[in-house]
Amino acid sequence: MSTAPAISLTGLTKRFKDVTAVDDLTVDIRAGRVTGLLGRNGAGKTTTLRMLLGLARPTAGSATVLGHPYGSLPRAAHRVGVAMDSLGPVPGATVRGELLIWAAYLGLPRPRIDEVIGLTGLDGAEDRPVTGCSTGMKQRLALATAMLADPEVLVLDEPANGLDPDGIRWLRDTLRGLAAEGRTVLVSSHQLAEVAQTVDDVVVVQRSLRYAGPLEGLTGGGERLEDRFFQLVDSSERTLTHA
Repeated sequence: MSTAPAISLTGLTKRFKDVTAVDDLTVDIRAGRVTGLLGRNGAGKTTTLRMLLGLARPTAGSATVLGHPYGSLPRAAHRVGVAMDSLGPVPGATVRGELLIWAAYLGLPRPRIDEVIGLTGLDGAEDRPVTGCSTGMKQRLALATAMLADPEVLVLDEPANGLDPDGIRWLRDTLRGLAAEGRTVLVSSHQLAEVAQTVDDVVVVQRSLRYAGPLEGLTGGGERLEDRFFQLVDSSERTLTHA
């Protein structure tokens, strides 16, 4: 198995006029693992993901996935599955209709739609308008869309938002199962207690990098992830800790 990182960020920086949203972020995301991208609201998590996916241009630095900038990655839409709020549903579409549109765009057979509906617990909701779905059901649909092409890498922005306890447990098991199959999962989240039960590795950002490494390297002394998180993000100095 290749030891090359699935995702590499090198000196990644994004400024909006006088505001620096992401500052000199350098980190590698290991393949075949679930990595949590953690930070407060406004810490630069979503901006980082948008730069990774070519949806925002870095002020400086670079981001690659599977060895290429996303825009030049061969068959990028098949190899990288994405779930982000900015990728909203087609107006008026049903659950199945939304998946049909994406399957047609990706050139996928219709039976794959039934597979991801089953995998994401959307059975029985296929004909429901997306606008009438609960937040949790929309999150399941977003993950179903991201999984359609059976990608090598999944990039998920706050996928647990709106899920009830059963849904959160399902999401945890699903993400762990995907990593067990050799896929790479990068998931941004602010739900620290759930992250602590889900991820292998952690990247903590507060505009700049505060920690990157295994979860156990951050909490191995018996400390809670929440406590270590606030120690890192409340520090006035940049902390580059690689365990």
